[in-house]
Amino acid sequence: MALVSEPITVIKRNPAGEETWRYHGRVLARGPGFIRLEAHFNRPDLPFMGVTLRQGDRFVETFYTERWYNVFEIHDRDDDRIKGWYCNIGRPAVLEAPGRLSYVDLALDLWVAADGSLTVLDEEEFAALDLDAATRARARAALGELQAAVAKRENPFSI
Repeated sequence: MALVSEPITVIKRNPAGEETWRYHGRVLARGPGFIRLEAHFNRPDLPFMGVTLRQGDRFVETFYTERWYNVFEIHDRDDDRIKGWYCNIGRPAVLEAPGRLSYVDLALDLWVAADGSLTVLDEEEFAALDLDAATRARARAALGELQAAVAKRENPFSI
C-alpha cells in the first residue's frame, strides 16, 4: 500500500451517469483495487441516525475499483471519535483522470453505528431505479458482503 498525499476530486453519479455531487479531498493511500482519501463534511449540520453530521467532520473514505460499494468512516470534527460508517452501494469506482475519481450510486446504503448496529437505507429508492437483474443482484450481493464484514469486525469495521 502506497502512502500518498495528493488532492483528489470525487464525483458522485446517478445510474444514468449524470453528476449529482462533487467534492474535494486528499488521497491518504492507494493499493491494489482501492484508494483511501480524507474529506471533510461540507454541508450544514445534519441530524442523522442518532448522531449529528457536523460541518467539518472528517470522513476517511475507501473506494474500490472491483467492489460494488464504498465506505465512509465518519469522525467527529472536535475529538475525532468515530460516529459510524456510511456505506454506499454502487458500481466500482473509476479513476477517470489523475486526481479525479467517480462512482455510480445505486441508492441502496448501509449505516453502521459506532456500536456495530446496522440499518439498511433507501430500499424504496433502490427498488424504484430502472436497473437490470444482474445489476440488482450485484448490489444486493455487495450489501451482503458489507453486512458480513461488520459481523466479523473486519477492516474498516474493527469497532
